[in-house]
Amino acid sequence: MGYVPKLKAEYKNSIADAMNKEFGYKSVMQIPKLEKIVVSAGVGEAINNKKLLDAMVEEMTLITGQKPVKTAARKSIAGFKLREGQLIGAKVTLRGDRMYEFMERLISVAIPREKDFKGVNDKAFDGNGNYSLGIKEQIIFPEIEYDKIEKVSGMNIAFVTSAKSNEEAKSLLTKFGMPFKK
Repeated sequence: MGYVPKLKAEYKNSIADAMNKEFGYKSVMQIPKLEKIVVSAGVGEAINNKKLLDAMVEEMTLITGQKPVKTAARKSIAGFKLREGQLIGAKVTLRGDRMYEFMERLISVAIPREKDFKGVNDKAFDGNGNYSLGIKEQIIFPEIEYDKIEKVSGMNIAFVTSAKSNEEAKSLLTKFGMPFKK
């Protein structure tokens, strides 16, 4: 059959059943699942130094295993010397096996490497079953070599689920092993 990521197999074998027992869905299609993970980063200094954006693209490629797309400014802001259409960020949308592999590395390796870690914020749900996580430093990922980075920068990670409410999404992510604050 081939390789199946650990979290994907865990979802099929136990998490889906546990979610069904907890919320009592009428159909298996109602059971919430992880649809995609979007990893994005804004590089404000890219206005003056294009090399920083290229470095962030390289680092995101190492972290996610997929090449990010560069994102442009949607409108001009004179105070930031920013023009509409100027490249100032990067994002990657992960689906399928890559998504589960990334989530496993994030939960078991990267997040525990954070300084003074007490758990991730459990209030960052959007009301529609999606969760956003901010990371202050990209160096918590083992793929990043500290000596080779241009600048320490953060990134946003959005978990998009098919859950209809925050409590369903929180339950799903907790079962995947997301270390929420107690």
